[in-house]
Amino acid sequence: MKFLSVYRNKERNTPPSPEEMARMGKLVEDGFKSGKLLATEGCMPTALGALVRIDDGAFTITDGPFSEAKEVIGGFAIFSANSKAEAIEFARDFLKVVGGGECEIRQVYEAGTTSCMDKAAGAN
Repeated sequence: MKFLSVYRNKERNTPPSPEEMARMGKLVEDGFKSGKLLATEGCMPTALGALVRIDDGAFTITDGPFSEAKEVIGGFAIFSANSKAEAIEFARDFLKVVGGGECEIRQVYEAGTTSCMDKAAGAN
C-alpha cells in the first residue's frame, strides 16, 4: 500500500542546520535504499507561495505569507507500507528526526486494489 504523509509545523524562515540536514539525509537515504520511501520534498516558506481559491466560479489569489496559519505544510513523503500501523511508525521515526510538528497520514488510492474504505465497509 502507498501512503502520503503531509508534515505540518510552525513556519520557519531559516534553513535547517547542517546537523538537521545530516539527520534528515540519513533518514531519506535509508528510506530510499529500503525501497519504502518513494518520494519526499520539503516546502519553501509561505512568503514565496500563494493560495488559489474558487467560489461560485470566481477566483481569489492570496500571496503569502499566511500569518493566520498556526502551522503550515513543511513537506511531504510518499512511502510504501504493509499497514496503517507501519505507516504510523514511519511517521513517528520522521518526527523523532525533525523534533516537532505533526504528520497527517493518508492511504493513496491505487486503481485495481481494494481500498481501506472497502475493507472498513466489509467489502471484498
